[in-house]
Amino acid sequence: MKEITQMYTDMGISPAVYAYGQQAIARLKDRFDAIDQIAEYNQAKVLAAFRKNRVSAACFATSTGYGYNDEGRDKLEQVYADVFHTEAALVRPHITCGTHALTIALSANLLPGDELLSPVGLPYDTLQEVIGIRPSPCSLAEYGVSYRQVELLENGGFDWDGIRSAIHEKTKLITIQRSKGYATRPTFSVSQIGELIAFCKSIKPDVLVMVDNCYGEFVETIEPSDVGADMIVGSLIKNPGGGLASSGGYIAGTRACIDRCAYRLSAPGLGQEVGANFGLMGQLYQGFFLSPTVTASAEKGAIFAANLYEPLGFKCVPNATESRHDIIQAVELGSEEGMIAFCKGIQAAAPVDSFATPIPGDMPGYDSQVIMAAGAFVQGSTMELSADGPIRPPYAVYFQGGLTWYHAKLGILMSLQKMVDAGLVDLK
Repeated sequence: MKEITQMYTDMGISPAVYAYGQQAIARLKDRFDAIDQIAEYNQAKVLAAFRKNRVSAACFATSTGYGYNDEGRDKLEQVYADVFHTEAALVRPHITCGTHALTIALSANLLPGDELLSPVGLPYDTLQEVIGIRPSPCSLAEYGVSYRQVELLENGGFDWDGIRSAIHEKTKLITIQRSKGYATRPTFSVSQIGELIAFCKSIKPDVLVMVDNCYGEFVETIEPSDVGADMIVGSLIKNPGGGLASSGGYIAGTRACIDRCAYRLSAPGLGQEVGANFGLMGQLYQGFFLSPTVTASAEKGAIFAANLYEPLGFKCVPNATESRHDIIQAVELGSEEGMIAFCKGIQAAAPVDSFATPIPGDMPGYDSQVIMAAGAFVQGSTMELSADGPIRPPYAVYFQGGLTWYHAKLGILMSLQKMVDAGLVDLK
């Protein structure tokens, strides 16, 4: 049998890059142990919900047409509600992506004349057209929903005075983006989100709060729904799908909010009663069951990436020692060439389309060219190993995913190897 180092060499990773990686891993044992403890807790939490709801093989049966009386679909939504400690949940393969889930939640709970507030600065690129910050047909702005935002302070903290001034009688819903998106601000912890929610509701008790929970599920032992969020929203091809879900999204929250979301997804009067599962229930159940351990692998990969790149002089957000609240690792590479080299390494380490070469290109919903590396079993699944970013200063690449820690490790080492090969990094 070949030595493991020879296997890496055969994959194109030099002994110098491999040794550099091993030095970083030696420093991370305690942090990895802590991640495993969180995963164990969350695994028990998910299993308890499966047991409580008496999930059986019958839940995986296919439904078609209207999807009436779909026991598997209904129980899955109750499992999500129990795990996230909410009154209800909407979990459907018909939700195409995280942006779609957020659009449903916003458009269902905002009416003409209402105002949407972001107290955490500019939302993620694709949500800007949904809101109407960048004009688009069918935006909230077209339907008479106004918008305002409060910028974060220079240190990434909340502008409490600015938020207090921004909340008024028309403020109906507050949106909080947990993860950084294509920004280099810190991701917010659940504790920070809870503090922000409590502050906003102390000013206007009836205001609704929605948290974009993408990339954050199961990184901590609690979720934003545990600290006062009326809705938490995410994509099933990120953390909660466990790498198995081939499509879908979720919204979990109060019964009143979820009922409106269901009416918006299907039709008024129909709500959650309709919606065939097309034989996807097995994927969605099993993916959610695996999510805590898959998320732990991705988080280890993110920490490993920071501990490789930061000592080489690249700014990392979070940095190599900060606590983690999502699975995304931003690395500021300083140039388009650096982003391309990094993404080439991630693509070369993919199980699918490893032979492809990622290049920057235009993408719907973005105002800059974007480069994406993702050789995934599920198209666009950022729970699988991937890296992407807009081609604009500070030329940051956003690395995430890895269904196993070992694949994440290999991919990050391959990215570093491509940086070395391009003459952008010197390990000596």
